Amino acid sequence: MNKKTIILITIFFLTQGIIHNLGHPVTPAFVRGMGIPDYMFGVFFAAMSFGLMVGGPIWGVLSDQGNRRLYILIGLLLYSIGQYAFAYVGHPVWMVVFRFVSGFGVVSSITLMTSHVVEVSDIKDRAKHLAWLAAAFTLGASLGYGLGGFLAMDAFISNLLGTSDLRRLFLIQALTNTAYALVVYGMLRQMGHRVTSDDKVSLIAGLKAITKIEPALLLFLISLTLMTIGSVNLSKYIDVYFDELGYNPQELGLFVMVTGFVSLFASVALVPIFAKRKRQLLTISLIQVASAVIIFYVFRAERFLLAAYTVFMIYVVLKTIYQPLEQSYVSLSAKEGRFGAIMGLRQSFVSIGMVAGPLIGGFLYEIRPLLLFDVSAVSFLLGVGLLGFVHLSRQK
Repeated sequence: MNKKTIILITIFFLTQGIIHNLGHPVTPAFVRGMGIPDYMFGVFFAAMSFGLMVGGPIWGVLSDQGNRRLYILIGLLLYSIGQYAFAYVGHPVWMVVFRFVSGFGVVSSITLMTSHVVEVSDIKDRAKHLAWLAAAFTLGASLGYGLGGFLAMDAFISNLLGTSDLRRLFLIQALTNTAYALVVYGMLRQMGHRVTSDDKVSLIAGLKAITKIEPALLLFLISLTLMTIGSVNLSKYIDVYFDELGYNPQELGLFVMVTGFVSLFASVALVPIFAKRKRQLLTISLIQVASAVIIFYVFRAERFLLAAYTVFMIYVVLKTIYQPLEQSYVSLSAKEGRFGAIMGLRQSFVSIGMVAGPLIGGFLYEIRPLLLFDVSAVSFLLGVGLLGFVHLSRQK
C-alpha cells in the first residue's frame, strides 16, 4: 500500500470538489437570465450524466493500457472546455452538447483516480480509503458551493473580477480547473505511477471484454442503478420540496451544510467499522432497507423540519457508508491490471441512474411530491431484491 499516493489523491478530490462546484450556485440564475425554460435544468443534468455514462468505461479501458495520468489530464481539460463553452456559447442546444463534453471529460479523473486508489490499497483497507475520497469530495463540494456564491454576490469581488456577469464565474472555473489539471499531471508523475499489467489490449477489445461480465456482477450493477435513481431523486428534489414548504434559501443552505458535516463524520468514523464486516452484501442490503423505511417516514412526518434534522440524517449516514462498500465490492471482480475498466463500468451504471432518475423524478414530482419520494424508497427495495439474486448466484 502506498499511503503517500492515497493521501495525495484524497487532496486532489478535495480540490476537485471545490473547483467543480464553483458554478453550481449561479447556474439557475444564469440559465433563467438567458430566458431558458426551467425544464432545461433536468436536460442539462441528464446531458452531463450521459457524458459520465459514456466516458466511464472508455477512460477506464484506456487507462489500463498505461498513461493513466495523461488521460486524467485530457479529461480535465475537456471539462474546462465544456464549462467555458456552456457559459459562452449562447444557445440551449449547444449548451446541452457542452454539458455532455463536461461529463465525458470529468469522469476520467473520478474513475481513474478512484481505480488507482483501489489498485494500491490492501483489500482490508480499500473501503476505508474510498471513504476518504468521498469525504474529501463532499467537503470540497460544500466549500466550492459557498465560494461560488461568494464570488458572485460579494460586491468587492464582483467589481474586481467582473462576476456580476455570471459567465465570468464559469471562465474562472475553467481556468482554475486547467491549472489543477496541470498540477495533477505533474504530481502523479512524481508519484511514479505505472500500470502493473503487461497484458495490454486495444480500446475496442477492452470494451468488448467488459461486456462479458459474470451474471452476479451484472445484477449487482443493475441494483446499483436502481439505488442511484432513488438517491439522486432525493438529493435533487429535497431542495425543491424545502422551497415548496416555504423554507427560505438560508434555511435550505443550513440544512445542506449539516448533511455535509454528517456525511464527513460518517466517512471518517463509521465506514472503517462497517468495512471490517465480512458479509458486505448483507450489510449493503440492510442499509438500503433501512433507507427505504426512513424515506417513507420522513416525508409523511407532521413536523417535517424536525424529521429532516433527525431521522433523515440517519439516511445521510447510511448513504455515506453504502458508497465505499459498493465500490469495494465491485472492485473485487476486477482482474489484476484491469481496475480502471471495472470502475469505469461501475460509473456507467451509476450514470444511467443519474440520467433516468431526474427525468422520471420531474414527472413524478409534478403529479405529487410524495409520489416521487415513495418511488425513491421503492427503488431502494427493488435494488435489495436484486441483491438477493446476486447472493443466490454467488452460492452456486
